[in-house]
Amino acid sequence: MAELKTKKTQLSVTAFIKQIPEEQKQKDALVIMDLMEKATKAKGKIWGTSIIGFGDRRLKYESGRELDWFIMGFSPRKQNFAMYITGAVKQESLLKKLGKYKTGKCCLYINKLTEVNMPVLNEIIVNGLAK
Repeated sequence: MAELKTKKTQLSVTAFIKQIPEEQKQKDALVIMDLMEKATKAKGKIWGTSIIGFGDRRLKYESGRELDWFIMGFSPRKQNFAMYITGAVKQESLLKKLGKYKTGKCCLYINKLTEVNMPVLNEIIVNGLAK
């Protein structure tokens, strides 16, 4: 079985955010980080090269495979923020009120925080802990 490439590192979250080219994206990343830290009661850690993950959990798949992963996290990508929040894509009633977003198989994508309803985003994040 192939080894997972995305692992928790000792890299600095602050330095990672400071290297984001756009100042507004840096500010948005700090706000998202604050929301996720408050929700998980865990400090962010860099996972792999570009994900800020919060908390730790052990995932077990039906196949028997197990791996260490974060409870929730996000990646400030060039075009958008990829948010890894368990069950976020299934929170249809909240997503209708969120504002501008896209979803993938398990990610919520937002371009910038000014395009979303912040209390709704916070509720989606908090609800992700219950999953």
